[in-house]
Amino acid sequence: MAETKPTLLIVEDDLDVADMLNAYFRVQGYEVQTVNWGEDAVRACDANPPELVILDIRLPDIDGYEVAHRLRTNRRTKDVPIIFLTEKRSRSDRLQGLELGADDYITKPFDVQELRLRVRNALRRSSEGALNNPVTNLPEGVLVDERLVECIGKDGWGILLVGVDNLSGFREDYGFVASDDVLRAISLMINNGVREVGSTSDFVGQYSPTEFVVVTTPASMAGLAERINQRLEQSMDYFYPLKDRGRSDFEGKKLAVRMKQTIASDGPFPNLAALKAKLTG
Repeated sequence: MAETKPTLLIVEDDLDVADMLNAYFRVQGYEVQTVNWGEDAVRACDANPPELVILDIRLPDIDGYEVAHRLRTNRRTKDVPIIFLTEKRSRSDRLQGLELGADDYITKPFDVQELRLRVRNALRRSSEGALNNPVTNLPEGVLVDERLVECIGKDGWGILLVGVDNLSGFREDYGFVASDDVLRAISLMINNGVREVGSTSDFVGQYSPTEFVVVTTPASMAGLAERINQRLEQSMDYFYPLKDRGRSDFEGKKLAVRMKQTIASDGPFPNLAALKAKLTG
């Protein structure tokens, strides 16, 4: 029996770009449909929901934001991954798209290979139910919640929350590929720190898009926090081109590490919501 090909809907009013993407993704093994108007996109998705939508924001009728809003409020299409493809570059434009539930955002002119990887990652995340983060490959979502639930009502655990501040600004300046490289590098350094001073029973997960969680023991907590913080602080500058490290505003805008320690005795924690409130409060 032939394997079913993933279906993509490309919503793009530039006919040259639409034809190029149609041909490219067909060669990559996808079933592809293209439309040039926002209303046509909404109707096509409602009639036969695709696995993923590549959506331009600037369209001749309704804009991509309105298309995304309608897809997210329709029961048939609310879970279809959306990748915005646009010339808009400002932070407010990106935030508007992400607030509507877009899974990714790539600006023109774009690298079609990068777009292919974005499509692959979004489809993988959708098919796996967000069990593992497609960038860092760390457990996230329900797997992290299950591990935290195991801590409730027990003694002898400690949780280290490691956050990365200013990543959105870094992403604006250097792009999604560079910011993903940062997240992958940080996840590797955290895992290396756990291997060096933690134990085989420690757990490392993706708590949020810019936060990592380590479940360990109170005895290992201080040493683990020190080792991870040392590794990360020494590495942050190297994520930037050398010419940018000398800018007058560099120190105020660069990536920064944020860490918080929580142990069982900080409770009681009657439920998962109470534990999460303590972790992030």
